[in-house]
This record gives sequence, C-alpha cells and structure tokens, in this order.
Amino acid sequence: METIIIGTGSSRFGMFVDTPARTLAAEAVAEALKDAGLEGKDVGLVLVGNAVGGVVTGQEMIRSQTILSQSLLVGRPMAAVENACASSSSAFYLAHLAIQSGMHDVVVVVGAEKMTSTDRTLATKALAAATDVSLRQEAAGDGGKPRPVFMEIYAANARNYMARSGATAEDFADVVAKNTRNGSLNPIAQVKVPLSREDVLNAREIVAPLTRPMCAGIGDGAAAIVLCSSGFARAKGKKGPKVRTSLLASAEIEDNHEIVSRTAAKAFEAAGISPEDVSLVELHDAAAPAEIMVPEELLLVAQGDGPSLIRSGASRIDGRLPINPSGGLTARGHPVGATGAAQIVELANQLRGRCGPRQVANPRIGLAENAGGSIFNGAAACMITLLEA
Repeated sequence: METIIIGTGSSRFGMFVDTPARTLAAEAVAEALKDAGLEGKDVGLVLVGNAVGGVVTGQEMIRSQTILSQSLLVGRPMAAVENACASSSSAFYLAHLAIQSGMHDVVVVVGAEKMTSTDRTLATKALAAATDVSLRQEAAGDGGKPRPVFMEIYAANARNYMARSGATAEDFADVVAKNTRNGSLNPIAQVKVPLSREDVLNAREIVAPLTRPMCAGIGDGAAAIVLCSSGFARAKGKKGPKVRTSLLASAEIEDNHEIVSRTAAKAFEAAGISPEDVSLVELHDAAAPAEIMVPEELLLVAQGDGPSLIRSGASRIDGRLPINPSGGLTARGHPVGATGAAQIVELANQLRGRCGPRQVANPRIGLAENAGGSIFNGAAACMITLLEA
C-alpha cells in the first residue's frame, strides 16, 4: 500500500498581528479539502503541527481543537504534534504511518503558527526555548532584550563552514537574492520584493556574517495536506504524488551536526533511490548559509562543494538541482509550526505541475528537509520526506 497526497492548501504567510491562527488554518484546510474533492466527514484523523502557541498565545493542552475550531474539520479525531520547527513535518510522518498501518484511509495534516503579537519579545523567547534551557546561558542580552539564540548558533556554524570550504558572505547573499526572486513568484510568500546581493550585504548585521535578509523572519501562516491510501485513491479516482519515504530522527549525544546526513542516508535507502534521482529540494534555510551547507549533509553534493550550487546557478529554478523554489524560509516565510507542511505542499504542487512561473521542469522526485530545535551540538529533530510524481 502507498500513501498518496491528493490535496494541498495554504494561507498567505506574513505578519498578521490581528489574525488568529484559527483563521489561517481554516483557510488552508478549506483549500486542501476542496483540492482533494472531500468533505470533513471523509477524514479519519487530523494531526496539527504547532510549536510556539503556548508561549506566544498562552494556549496549551487543546491546541489542535482551538486551531481548527473554525475549520471544516471540527469534530474529527485530532491531536497536536510539537517538535520545534519540525512540528508539522513530524505530523506528516505520523499521518503516513497511520495510513500505512491500515488504521485510516484519509488523514489531514495541518501546520499552523501565530508568531506575531503586540509584544514583540514573545516570539524570540519562544524560539530560545527550542534549546535545552537547563544548559543554556542567560538568553537576555544588553538591556534585557531577548538574544537571537538561533541566529547566534547559525552564525557560528556559518563561520566554521566558511573557514573550511571557502564559502563567502557574497555566496550567502546570492542565496537570498535567488530566494527572494523565487518568493516574488509565490503568491503566499512573506517576502515578495527581490533583493540584490548588494541589498543583502548592506543590510543591518544581526550576528556576523548574517545580515537581516539572511535570517528567516517572524511570521504567521498555515498549510494543510490531505493524504490517503492508494486503495482509497483508486476507488475514488484520486491522483497525486506518492510518499516514497518519510523519516523522523532525533539527535544523539555528541551528534556533531550529523543528524541530517544520517537521516538522509536512511531515507534514500528506504526509498530505494539515490541522491542523483532528486529533482528538487525544499530545505530548512532558517538562515541563508543552510542552503549551501545542508546539500552536503543531504549527500546531494560532495563535501566542500556546497558553494558551487549557487555560484554555478545549479540551485536556480531552471538549474540542475532547484533548491527552495518556494522562496524557502527566508522568503516564503517561517511560521515555525507550519514550515514543514509548507515545504511538502510546495513539493506536491511542483510534482503536479501547478507552480506557474516558478515551476520546475519535469520534476520526478522531491525532497524536503526540515530540522528543529538544538541539542547535543546540532539539530534536535530532523525530518526527511521524499515524494514521487
């Protein structure tokens, strides 16, 4: 039995201070169910990815029920999944397992996040809590303002990578320039104005070498995916990309940044394909250097060859290996609980030929890499999903 994606939907991503998560989720769910040609009553299980709701909105315990309280899925069996930035991709993993187990024919995954607030410190505090707080140094900087904990981590990783690979700040700026061009072609993207290399390099520095456009911003948004069994799809005449594999991993002690490469190797083995088979990638670029570093960890290029992807144009929409045609986290946006689902929505839409001016030519295999949190000197959680047209 195979798992098939038959419906996708998404709200706009952006800073919508006065719009609650339930409104964004209802929009994404309605679009996904319409795309699938199904009603709420057809859904056996709903899994909702949400990461920072407890800190930002104060809502705990019944996050799935509140987030979906205005949606077409009210009353369906549901549960919330929290796994830092990998929350909704982890929900997708569990949905895939639910279908493969034979327990359900139709499962809906929703990722939804509300990060903006009249209190601008809440999102930063919530993100800092995705580290081991018992070991963390004081998260407040000068004047008591929360420090950008993850950007400090990403900046340190980038500096180390620059020293060993020859990558430059110009390379990172070119990644942002590419992704903002992609975002300008994406109707849901938070950043829709293309930036040049110079715009990026001349912007305010956050933590060297990262300037503001190199860092994914705070935002709100929701994405939804309808999955079904291949038997249900045949019986109802539904078509869509199939899930070749979906793997969840957690950090090991002294993981030393190996979680992505370890998970990718297992994913390719489970899917029975090689890295050379991948047509396009949506990866977790919470900071722009990730788009150069992570392809090496995903075994898509040799160690040290990451910069060649942006320098040669290979990672452009019309390149050999398009990366983040959606605009990625830095342009499409990074409402953390929705990010993993949004990546898979983009892959599914690309594999169905639905992406208009940002459509990748003849894609067959799409890969999504979504990482979350920080522990043991690396990401706490990693999700790798491979889809086939």
